[in-house]
Amino acid sequence: MAKLSSVLKNERRKKLVKQYAGKLAKLKATANDEKLDDSERLIARLKMAELPRNANSTRIRNRCQLTGRPRGNYRKFGLSRIMMRELGNKGLIPGLTKSSW
Repeated sequence: MAKLSSVLKNERRKKLVKQYAGKLAKLKATANDEKLDDSERLIARLKMAELPRNANSTRIRNRCQLTGRPRGNYRKFGLSRIMMRELGNKGLIPGLTKSSW
């Protein structure tokens, strides 16, 4: 089980990303538009820099939904490798079987 503070910090980051997503996309489009004047593009980049760091989607960490483990996650299921194995062996994940040969 991961530290609760780490899990909650990640949840706050997700909330900030959602809050600033529209504003960030608008500024990014302005900054990358080559039809605009260079000064306008520079102003857009400076405004992007003023946004909170945690408002960027790259700051979000993929974590296991059950344990909060940050490493060894399967995106498709949202679970860590350890929980995948446990739940798979119990037959709780539909379509997942333990291979044997």
